[in-house]
Amino acid sequence: MLGTIIGLASGALGGVTAGSLMKKSSLGTLWNAVAGIAGGGIGATILGMVGLGGAGGEGAMDAMGILSNVGSGLVGGGVVMAVIGAIKGAMGK
Repeated sequence: MLGTIIGLASGALGGVTAGSLMKKSSLGTLWNAVAGIAGGGIGATILGMVGLGGAGGEGAMDAMGILSNVGSGLVGGGVVMAVIGAIKGAMGK
C-alpha cells in the first residue's frame, strides 16, 4: 500500500516536471499532475508484475523498494503526460 502511494505521488511530480520541461505539450499544472498520477500507478504496477518491486511486489519497504517506486513513478508519470500532451497537440492542428 505504501509503495502504491509513493508511486502515485512521484508520478504526479514526474508529470508536473515533464510538463514544465515540454511547454508545448503541457496540459497545465493540475492535468499534468493527474496524468502523472495515472502514469505513476501504471509504472509501479508494471514493475511489480515483473518482480522489481512496485505496487504488486511482495518486497519489504527497504531503500531499494522505495527507490524503485520513486523511479517508476517519475518515469511513468513523465511518459504518460508527454504522450497525452503529444496527442493533445496533434489534435489541435
